[in-house]
Amino acid sequence: MTANFLRKFCSVVVLLWVGLALAGCGFIKGDNRHNQPLPAATVAALRAMGSSPGDAMMVRIFKQERTLEVWKRTNTGQFALFKSYEICTYSGDLGPKFKEGDRQSPEGFYTVTPGQMNPKSAYYLAFNTGFPNKFDRAMGRTGSNLMVHGDCKSVGCYAMTDGNMAEIYALARESFKGGNPAFQVQIFPFKMNATNLAKQATNQHLPFWKNLKEGYDLFELTKTPPSWDVCEQRYVFNAVTAGPLDPLGPCPVLTSHPTLVAEQQAADAKINDALALIDKQAAEKAAIAARGEAIGGAVTGFFGGVGSVFGAAPAPAQPVVAGEAAPLPQAKPAGV
Repeated sequence: MTANFLRKFCSVVVLLWVGLALAGCGFIKGDNRHNQPLPAATVAALRAMGSSPGDAMMVRIFKQERTLEVWKRTNTGQFALFKSYEICTYSGDLGPKFKEGDRQSPEGFYTVTPGQMNPKSAYYLAFNTGFPNKFDRAMGRTGSNLMVHGDCKSVGCYAMTDGNMAEIYALARESFKGGNPAFQVQIFPFKMNATNLAKQATNQHLPFWKNLKEGYDLFELTKTPPSWDVCEQRYVFNAVTAGPLDPLGPCPVLTSHPTLVAEQQAADAKINDALALIDKQAAEKAAIAARGEAIGGAVTGFFGGVGSVFGAAPAPAQPVVAGEAAPLPQAKPAGV
């Protein structure tokens, strides 16, 4: 009796184990995709650059270049570019998002925490950018659920394809597991150099982009994500303050690194050169148009003068008025 009971008990345990194993396989393919481990090649690449899965990370997005970059902190204390991923698609044009439903992907500086990760996304996996942030709210901008996600379709988001998103999501997850409370996402319209800004010299968003460039330049200089806050409805970076700033209030006195000042001055000079060229081209176009009108007037006057020398042109024939009877012929007088 005891042996029979043990056999039955073992059979039940085996069946349960098989059932759980099968269920587990299905779960990995479905809802557990957010727990897929980083590929061994990815871990090896991190180690080769002096980093690890648990080290801090940062994300940069460039619309025009259709690129998402993942940067990782290395054993030097600075961040280095780990990998660039092609953005499959995003919504709208270059420029910030203004309101819910405008189908525009956001631009700016954002902070992503574990609570913004979405393992159940309808677009495979996703994380919320955090739009609207403090700056967006100060500008009265609205919107919700602006994500970086898988798939290749977007309504205000950045779609990365499922394969790329799986790795990006896993990198973020492992960074959180390493004790990092958040990672920064910097979203730009294009690489923020002076040449690209000068090409947009007449764009309505230029003041906003020049403000973003301050944070871009600071990271390029230090290779460390800058802290950011908002005052006077603009971003400020690495401001030393006693607490959070009033987004509508005055900004504190800020000091800039000489290299950053020089970079900003170089950008302003290129923008001014571009504007001067636009003005010059407009003036030349107006002068050409004015000369054309003057020549046209002179030609008309010349041929008018020639006509007066050789006699006036014959008057145009008068049209016959419909409905009037033609005059009767007169009888010839006798003898004529």
